[in-house]
Amino acid sequence: MSEPVHGPTSHSYFSQRLRLHYVDWGNADAPPLLLVHGGRDHCRNWDWVAEALRHDYHIIAPDLRGHGDSQWMLGGSYSISEYVFDIAQLVHQTQQTPLTIIGHSLGGAISLRYSGLYPDNVKKVIAIEGVGPPPDREKEDADLTAQGRVVRWVDQLRNLAGRVPRRYKTLEEAWQRMQEANPHLTPEQARHLTIHGVNQNEDGTYSWKYDNYTRATPPFTMPGSATKELWGGITCPTLLIHGTDSWATDPRTDGRADLFNNVTVEEVSGAGHWVHHDQLDVFLKLVRDFLKD
Repeated sequence: MSEPVHGPTSHSYFSQRLRLHYVDWGNADAPPLLLVHGGRDHCRNWDWVAEALRHDYHIIAPDLRGHGDSQWMLGGSYSISEYVFDIAQLVHQTQQTPLTIIGHSLGGAISLRYSGLYPDNVKKVIAIEGVGPPPDREKEDADLTAQGRVVRWVDQLRNLAGRVPRRYKTLEEAWQRMQEANPHLTPEQARHLTIHGVNQNEDGTYSWKYDNYTRATPPFTMPGSATKELWGGITCPTLLIHGTDSWATDPRTDGRADLFNNVTVEEVSGAGHWVHHDQLDVFLKLVRDFLKD
């Protein structure tokens, strides 16, 4: 797997007074395809997917707020509703409708919610492990009292406020950490993700680009009933993908696939949470087959 030869161009847009970043892979006359990354990730994690699909689609890949080259927000909560608003702003400002969306993890959750809010804007949507944590974990969260939710959030923010972002002496040290985080990655994949995922500090060390505050759980977010309502509002064909080696559960067996109107579920063997990295060729075949008109 080689490094992309001709990369995308960088652009900025504004959402809720934040300067947010996205990359554009060109081919403006082709059908639009939006790629939305997951938590503590960045838009260049899609490079191999974009390289494979750029001749058939006009691909745009944003950095979510607090990630990649987008600004960090002031305050202590990165809620999914704000992420959805940012994507709505990007689609509105670039006028890329109707479009196809592929999202991973947090990005998948954002993509599914956007598709339920604006069904006329979305032709097809693919979510890689984007339906959230297993239902039993969701139930534990739902059972928390209001006091428990707020106290947890306060404790998290205090801990994060005192947390100094880790500094790696060399790029190779950060690269090794990337490989430890996902053993499925090839050395070349891990290096590419690291190069685009770190900033060099003034003293020459390297730190990850994402804001540590993205780790905090907002005390009150969109309830499960509202999420299910939005899933039910999706009118376009929907593809849910998950890996056999992931912590995520199969949407068919946990009942969540039943909440969608027109859904296909695909399981990918030998893949963890990052299916599009772990089994790229299998993933691309699933995508191409699903996106055929």
